[in-house]
Amino acid sequence: MTSALFKPIRLRGLALENRVMVSPMCQYSAVEGSMTDWHLAHLGMLANSGAALLCFEMTDVEPIGRITPCCSGLYSEENEAALRRMVAHCREYGQAKLGIQLGHAGRKASTAPPWDSGRALGPSEGGWQPVAPSAVAMGEGELVPRALTLAEIKAIVAKFVDATRRVRRLGFDAIELHGAHGYLLHQFLSPLSNRRSDEYGGSLANRMRFPLEVFSAVRAEWPEDRPLGMRVSCTDWAQDGWDLEQTVQFAHELKKLGCDWIDASSGGLVKHQSIQTGPGYQVPFAERIRKDVGITTIAIGLITEARHAESIVAEGKADMVALARGFLWDPRWAWHAALELGAESRIPRQYLRGRPARPAATAGERKRA
Repeated sequence: MTSALFKPIRLRGLALENRVMVSPMCQYSAVEGSMTDWHLAHLGMLANSGAALLCFEMTDVEPIGRITPCCSGLYSEENEAALRRMVAHCREYGQAKLGIQLGHAGRKASTAPPWDSGRALGPSEGGWQPVAPSAVAMGEGELVPRALTLAEIKAIVAKFVDATRRVRRLGFDAIELHGAHGYLLHQFLSPLSNRRSDEYGGSLANRMRFPLEVFSAVRAEWPEDRPLGMRVSCTDWAQDGWDLEQTVQFAHELKKLGCDWIDASSGGLVKHQSIQTGPGYQVPFAERIRKDVGITTIAIGLITEARHAESIVAEGKADMVALARGFLWDPRWAWHAALELGAESRIPRQYLRGRPARPAATAGERKRA
Protein backbone atom coordinates (compact mmCIF):
# COMPACT_ATOMS: atom_id res chain seq x y z
CA MET A 1 0.00 0.00 0.00
CA THR A 2 1.31 3.44 -0.94
CA SER A 3 0.30 6.08 1.58
CA ALA A 4 -0.74 9.50 0.29
CA LEU A 5 -0.11 10.99 3.73
CA PHE A 6 3.51 9.84 3.66
CA LYS A 7 4.22 10.96 0.12
CA PRO A 8 6.81 13.77 -0.08
CA ILE A 9 5.79 17.34 -0.88
CA ARG A 10 7.81 20.39 -1.82
CA LEU A 11 7.06 23.98 -0.82
CA ARG A 12 9.43 26.26 -2.74
CA GLY A 13 12.90 25.06 -1.73
CA LEU A 14 11.65 23.12 1.30
CA ALA A 15 11.40 19.37 0.74
CA LEU A 16 9.14 17.58 3.23
CA GLU A 17 9.22 13.81 3.49
CA ASN A 18 5.55 13.53 4.41
CA ARG A 19 2.39 15.66 4.64
CA VAL A 20 2.04 15.85 8.41
CA MET A 21 2.59 19.10 10.31
CA VAL A 22 2.62 19.64 14.04
CA SER A 23 0.27 22.59 14.49
CA PRO A 24 1.40 25.65 16.43
CA MET A 25 0.34 25.11 20.05
CA CYS A 26 0.49 27.95 22.56
CA GLN A 27 2.08 26.70 25.78
CA TYR A 28 1.63 29.85 27.88
CA SER A 29 5.00 29.14 29.46
CA ALA A 30 7.24 32.00 28.31
CA VAL A 31 8.79 34.68 30.52
CA GLU A 32 8.72 38.23 29.12
CA GLY A 33 8.15 36.68 25.71
CA SER A 34 11.15 34.34 25.95
CA MET A 35 10.75 30.58 25.62
CA THR A 36 11.83 28.45 28.57
CA ASP A 37 12.99 24.92 29.38
CA TRP A 38 9.37 23.80 29.06
CA HIS A 39 9.51 24.73 25.39
CA LEU A 40 12.87 22.99 25.01
CA ALA A 41 11.36 19.72 26.24
CA HIS A 42 8.08 20.20 24.36
CA LEU A 43 9.58 21.16 21.00
CA GLY A 44 12.48 18.74 21.26
CA MET A 45 10.01 15.89 21.76
CA LEU A 46 7.86 16.97 18.80
CA ALA A 47 10.89 17.39 16.54
CA ASN A 48 11.13 13.58 16.74
CA SER A 49 7.42 12.91 16.30
CA GLY A 50 7.64 11.67 12.72
CA ALA A 51 5.94 14.80 11.35
CA ALA A 52 7.86 16.39 8.49
CA LEU A 53 7.18 19.95 9.68
CA LEU A 54 7.08 21.26 13.24
CA CYS A 55 5.57 24.73 13.53
CA PHE A 56 6.50 26.64 16.68
CA GLU A 57 3.65 28.29 18.56
CA MET A 58 2.15 31.70 17.78
CA THR A 59 5.01 34.09 18.46
CA ASP A 60 4.00 37.71 18.84
CA VAL A 61 5.64 40.69 17.20
CA GLU A 62 5.25 43.10 20.13
CA PRO A 63 4.57 42.79 23.88
CA ILE A 64 0.96 44.00 23.71
CA GLY A 65 0.36 41.49 20.91
CA ARG A 66 0.66 38.56 23.31
CA ILE A 67 -2.51 36.69 24.24
CA THR A 68 -1.29 36.33 27.81
CA PRO A 69 1.72 37.67 29.75
CA CYS A 70 3.08 34.11 29.38
CA CYS A 71 3.03 33.97 25.57
CA SER A 72 6.02 33.72 23.29
CA GLY A 73 7.34 36.80 21.48
CA LEU A 74 10.04 37.77 19.04
CA TYR A 75 10.55 41.47 19.66
CA SER A 76 13.73 41.58 21.76
CA GLU A 77 17.28 40.30 21.79
CA GLU A 78 16.37 38.10 24.77
CA ASN A 79 13.46 36.55 22.86
CA GLU A 80 15.72 35.84 19.92
CA ALA A 81 18.43 34.29 22.10
CA ALA A 82 15.89 32.00 23.78
CA LEU A 83 14.53 30.89 20.41
CA ARG A 84 18.03 30.27 19.09
CA ARG A 85 18.49 27.71 21.86
CA MET A 86 15.24 25.96 20.86
CA VAL A 87 16.19 25.86 17.19
CA ALA A 88 19.70 24.55 17.91
CA HIS A 89 18.30 21.77 20.12
CA CYS A 90 15.70 20.70 17.54
CA ARG A 91 18.28 20.78 14.74
CA GLU A 92 20.81 18.68 16.61
CA TYR A 93 18.49 16.06 18.05
CA GLY A 94 15.34 16.24 15.93
CA GLN A 95 14.39 15.35 12.39
CA ALA A 96 11.51 17.68 11.49
CA LYS A 97 11.87 20.82 9.44
CA LEU A 98 11.11 23.91 11.51
CA GLY A 99 8.49 26.60 10.96
CA ILE A 100 7.23 29.38 13.20
CA GLN A 101 3.88 31.14 13.39
CA LEU A 102 4.04 34.93 13.70
CA GLY A 103 1.04 36.83 14.97
CA HIS A 104 -0.55 39.56 17.04
CA ALA A 105 -3.51 38.96 19.34
CA GLY A 106 -5.08 42.40 18.89
CA ARG A 107 -8.20 42.69 21.03
CA LYS A 108 -7.78 39.12 22.34
CA ALA A 109 -4.61 40.13 24.17
CA SER A 110 -4.14 40.68 27.91
CA THR A 111 -5.82 37.59 29.29
CA ALA A 112 -4.92 34.96 31.86
CA PRO A 113 -3.75 31.52 30.63
CA PRO A 114 -6.66 29.17 29.84
CA TRP A 115 -6.04 26.97 32.90
CA ASP A 116 -6.19 30.10 35.08
CA SER A 117 -9.67 31.20 33.96
CA GLY A 118 -8.62 32.81 30.66
CA ARG A 119 -10.29 36.03 31.79
CA ALA A 120 -9.31 39.53 30.74
CA LEU A 121 -6.51 41.10 32.80
CA GLY A 122 -6.44 44.78 33.66
CA PRO A 123 -3.22 46.79 34.10
CA SER A 124 -3.21 46.21 37.87
CA GLU A 125 -3.11 42.44 37.21
CA GLY A 126 -0.20 42.50 34.80
CA GLY A 127 -2.35 43.19 31.75
CA TRP A 128 -2.65 46.12 29.35
CA GLN A 129 -5.14 47.77 27.05
CA PRO A 130 -5.31 45.80 23.80
CA VAL A 131 -5.52 47.35 20.34
CA ALA A 132 -7.73 46.50 17.38
CA PRO A 133 -9.06 47.93 14.13
CA SER A 134 -12.03 49.35 16.08
CA ALA A 135 -12.96 49.94 19.71
CA VAL A 136 -15.25 46.90 19.79
CA ALA A 137 -14.89 44.21 22.48
CA MET A 138 -15.03 40.51 21.61
CA GLY A 139 -18.04 40.10 23.87
CA GLU A 140 -19.46 40.77 27.31
CA GLY A 141 -16.85 40.93 30.06
CA GLU A 142 -13.96 41.46 27.61
CA LEU A 143 -11.64 44.45 27.47
CA VAL A 144 -12.59 47.22 25.07
CA PRO A 145 -9.62 47.70 22.74
CA ARG A 146 -8.25 50.99 21.55
CA ALA A 147 -8.66 51.60 17.81
CA LEU A 148 -5.36 51.74 15.97
CA THR A 149 -4.32 54.93 14.22
CA LEU A 150 -3.04 54.84 10.66
CA ALA A 151 0.50 55.42 11.91
CA GLU A 152 0.17 52.53 14.36
CA ILE A 153 -1.06 50.21 11.62
CA LYS A 154 2.06 50.98 9.58
CA ALA A 155 4.19 50.47 12.70
CA ILE A 156 2.73 46.99 13.24
CA VAL A 157 3.57 46.05 9.65
CA ALA A 158 7.15 47.11 10.43
CA LYS A 159 7.12 44.95 13.58
CA PHE A 160 6.15 41.89 11.53
CA VAL A 161 9.08 42.68 9.24
CA ASP A 162 11.46 43.03 12.20
CA ALA A 163 10.30 39.68 13.60
CA THR A 164 10.82 38.14 10.16
CA ARG A 165 14.41 39.37 10.13
CA ARG A 166 14.93 37.63 13.45
CA VAL A 167 13.33 34.43 12.10
CA ARG A 168 15.67 34.61 9.14
CA ARG A 169 18.71 34.96 11.40
CA LEU A 170 17.52 32.00 13.45
CA GLY A 171 17.43 29.81 10.36
CA PHE A 172 13.82 28.64 10.34
CA ASP A 173 12.63 26.79 7.24
CA ALA A 174 9.16 28.34 6.97
CA ILE A 175 6.83 30.98 8.39
CA GLU A 176 3.09 30.88 8.91
CA LEU A 177 1.25 34.14 9.57
CA HIS A 178 -1.68 33.87 11.98
CA GLY A 179 -4.71 35.37 10.29
CA ALA A 180 -7.28 33.28 12.16
CA HIS A 181 -8.96 32.66 15.51
CA GLY A 182 -9.99 36.25 16.14
CA TYR A 183 -6.45 37.66 16.34
CA LEU A 184 -5.45 40.98 14.80
CA LEU A 185 -5.23 40.08 11.10
CA HIS A 186 -8.59 38.31 11.36
CA GLN A 187 -10.06 41.30 13.22
CA PHE A 188 -9.33 43.51 10.22
CA LEU A 189 -10.92 41.02 7.85
CA SER A 190 -14.24 40.58 9.62
CA PRO A 191 -16.99 43.23 9.51
CA LEU A 192 -17.98 42.14 13.03
CA SER A 193 -14.74 43.53 14.47
CA ASN A 194 -13.73 46.08 11.82
CA ARG A 195 -16.00 49.14 11.88
CA ARG A 196 -13.47 51.54 10.37
CA SER A 197 -14.51 54.14 7.79
CA ASP A 198 -11.05 54.79 6.33
CA GLU A 199 -9.05 52.79 3.77
CA TYR A 200 -8.77 49.86 6.20
CA GLY A 201 -12.48 49.33 6.72
CA GLY A 202 -15.80 48.96 4.94
CA SER A 203 -15.40 47.12 1.64
CA LEU A 204 -13.82 43.69 1.35
CA ALA A 205 -10.83 45.21 -0.44
CA ASN A 206 -10.31 47.66 2.42
CA ARG A 207 -10.72 45.03 5.13
CA MET A 208 -8.16 42.81 3.37
CA ARG A 209 -5.69 45.68 3.02
CA PHE A 210 -3.83 45.35 6.34
CA PRO A 211 -3.41 41.54 6.29
CA LEU A 212 -2.21 41.75 2.68
CA GLU A 213 0.22 44.54 3.56
CA VAL A 214 1.62 42.39 6.37
CA PHE A 215 1.93 39.39 4.08
CA SER A 216 3.58 41.38 1.29
CA ALA A 217 6.08 42.99 3.67
CA VAL A 218 7.01 39.66 5.26
CA ARG A 219 7.30 37.97 1.85
CA ALA A 220 9.70 40.72 0.70
CA GLU A 221 11.92 40.16 3.76
CA TRP A 222 11.76 36.35 3.71
CA PRO A 223 14.17 34.43 1.42
CA GLU A 224 12.70 33.57 -1.98
CA ASP A 225 13.39 29.86 -1.57
CA ARG A 226 11.61 29.53 1.79
CA PRO A 227 7.84 29.10 2.01
CA LEU A 228 5.42 31.49 3.65
CA GLY A 229 1.83 30.52 4.41
CA MET A 230 -1.13 31.85 6.36
CA ARG A 231 -3.65 30.36 8.74
CA VAL A 232 -7.11 31.77 8.17
CA SER A 233 -10.49 31.44 9.83
CA CYS A 234 -12.75 30.54 6.91
CA THR A 235 -15.90 31.58 8.76
CA ASP A 236 -16.80 33.43 11.94
CA TRP A 237 -19.71 31.04 12.51
CA ALA A 238 -21.80 34.15 13.15
CA GLN A 239 -24.37 36.10 11.17
CA ASP A 240 -23.03 38.91 8.96
CA GLY A 241 -19.45 37.92 9.71
CA TRP A 242 -16.47 36.73 7.69
CA ASP A 243 -17.34 33.69 5.58
CA LEU A 244 -15.95 31.14 3.13
CA GLU A 245 -16.78 33.19 0.02
CA GLN A 246 -14.71 36.10 1.32
CA THR A 247 -11.97 33.67 2.37
CA VAL A 248 -11.72 32.35 -1.20
CA GLN A 249 -11.27 35.90 -2.49
CA PHE A 250 -8.67 36.58 0.19
CA ALA A 251 -6.81 33.40 -0.76
CA HIS A 252 -6.73 34.52 -4.41
CA GLU A 253 -5.08 37.78 -3.32
CA LEU A 254 -2.59 35.96 -1.10
CA LYS A 255 -1.66 33.64 -3.96
CA LYS A 256 -0.86 36.66 -6.15
CA LEU A 257 1.58 37.84 -3.46
CA GLY A 258 3.40 34.51 -3.31
CA CYS A 259 1.57 32.65 -0.56
CA ASP A 260 2.62 29.00 -0.41
CA TRP A 261 -0.20 27.50 1.63
CA ILE A 262 -3.50 28.24 3.32
CA ASP A 263 -4.00 26.59 6.72
CA ALA A 264 -7.80 26.41 6.82
CA SER A 265 -9.30 26.93 10.27
CA SER A 266 -12.38 28.81 11.52
CA GLY A 267 -13.99 30.76 14.35
CA GLY A 268 -12.53 32.48 17.38
CA LEU A 269 -13.64 36.04 16.65
CA VAL A 270 -16.79 36.50 18.73
CA LYS A 271 -18.30 34.91 21.80
CA HIS A 272 -21.67 34.35 20.14
CA GLN A 273 -20.24 32.06 17.45
CA SER A 274 -22.24 28.88 16.89
CA ILE A 275 -20.07 25.91 15.89
CA GLN A 276 -20.91 22.24 15.54
CA THR A 277 -17.57 20.47 15.81
CA GLY A 278 -16.55 16.94 14.97
CA PRO A 279 -13.64 15.07 13.37
CA GLY A 280 -12.66 16.90 10.20
CA TYR A 281 -15.37 19.55 10.49
CA GLN A 282 -13.10 22.13 8.85
CA VAL A 283 -11.84 19.94 6.02
CA PRO A 284 -14.46 21.21 3.52
CA PHE A 285 -12.93 24.69 3.86
CA ALA A 286 -9.50 23.42 2.77
CA GLU A 287 -11.09 21.43 -0.05
CA ARG A 288 -12.99 24.43 -1.42
CA ILE A 289 -9.94 26.73 -1.29
CA ARG A 290 -7.74 24.11 -2.92
CA LYS A 291 -10.24 23.61 -5.74
CA ASP A 292 -11.13 27.26 -6.39
CA VAL A 293 -7.77 28.94 -5.82
CA GLY A 294 -5.30 26.25 -6.84
CA ILE A 295 -3.13 26.75 -3.78
CA THR A 296 -1.67 24.23 -1.35
CA THR A 297 -4.00 23.75 1.60
CA ILE A 298 -3.54 22.30 5.07
CA ALA A 299 -6.54 20.69 6.76
CA ILE A 300 -6.97 20.98 10.51
CA GLY A 301 -9.66 20.43 13.12
CA LEU A 302 -10.06 17.35 15.32
CA ILE A 303 -8.14 15.11 12.94
CA THR A 304 -6.75 12.41 15.22
CA GLU A 305 -6.99 9.09 13.35
CA ALA A 306 -4.38 7.96 10.83
CA ARG A 307 -6.86 6.61 8.29
CA HIS A 308 -8.92 9.77 8.46
CA ALA A 309 -5.82 11.88 7.76
CA GLU A 310 -4.89 9.50 4.94
CA SER A 311 -8.30 9.82 3.30
CA ILE A 312 -8.19 13.63 3.41
CA VAL A 313 -4.98 13.70 1.37
CA ALA A 314 -5.74 10.69 -0.82
CA GLU A 315 -9.14 12.11 -1.86
CA GLY A 316 -7.66 15.50 -2.75
CA LYS A 317 -9.43 17.42 0.00
CA ALA A 318 -6.14 18.95 1.20
CA ASP A 319 -2.43 18.64 0.47
CA MET A 320 -1.37 18.26 4.10
CA VAL A 321 -2.87 17.78 7.54
CA ALA A 322 -1.88 19.49 10.78
CA LEU A 323 -2.54 18.10 14.23
CA ALA A 324 -2.36 19.67 17.67
CA ARG A 325 -4.44 17.60 20.12
CA GLY A 326 -3.32 14.41 18.40
CA PHE A 327 0.33 15.18 19.10
CA LEU A 328 -0.35 16.43 22.62
CA TRP A 329 -1.86 13.06 23.49
CA ASP A 330 0.48 10.96 21.36
CA PRO A 331 3.80 12.73 20.70
CA ARG A 332 4.77 9.88 18.32
CA TRP A 333 1.55 10.13 16.31
CA ALA A 334 3.26 10.05 12.93
CA TRP A 335 5.31 6.96 13.83
CA HIS A 336 2.14 5.12 14.72
CA ALA A 337 0.28 6.45 11.67
CA ALA A 338 3.04 5.24 9.36
CA LEU A 339 2.94 1.80 10.92
CA GLU A 340 -0.84 1.62 10.49
CA LEU A 341 -0.72 2.86 6.90
CA GLY A 342 2.15 0.64 5.80
CA ALA A 343 4.49 3.57 5.30
CA GLU A 344 7.92 4.50 6.63
CA SER A 345 8.69 7.16 9.23
CA ARG A 346 12.12 8.17 10.41
CA ILE A 347 12.71 7.00 13.97
CA PRO A 348 15.84 7.84 15.97
CA ARG A 349 18.11 4.83 16.18
CA GLN A 350 17.99 4.99 19.96
CA TYR A 351 14.26 4.13 19.77
CA LEU A 352 14.24 1.57 16.96
CA ARG A 353 14.15 -1.39 19.33
CA GLY A 354 10.75 -0.25 20.52
CA ARG A 355 9.12 -0.36 17.10
CA PRO A 356 6.44 -3.05 16.94
CA ALA A 357 6.23 -5.51 14.08
CA ARG A 358 4.18 -4.22 11.17
CA PRO A 359 0.64 -5.64 11.20
CA ALA A 360 0.02 -8.32 8.60
CA ALA A 361 -1.79 -6.96 5.54
CA THR A 362 -5.28 -8.19 4.80
CA ALA A 363 -6.05 -9.83 1.46
CA GLY A 364 -7.78 -6.66 0.31
CA GLU A 365 -4.78 -4.51 1.24
CA ARG A 366 -2.38 -6.88 -0.56
CA LYS A 367 -4.54 -6.67 -3.66
CA ARG A 368 -4.61 -2.87 -3.58
CA ALA A 369 -0.87 -2.72 -3.07
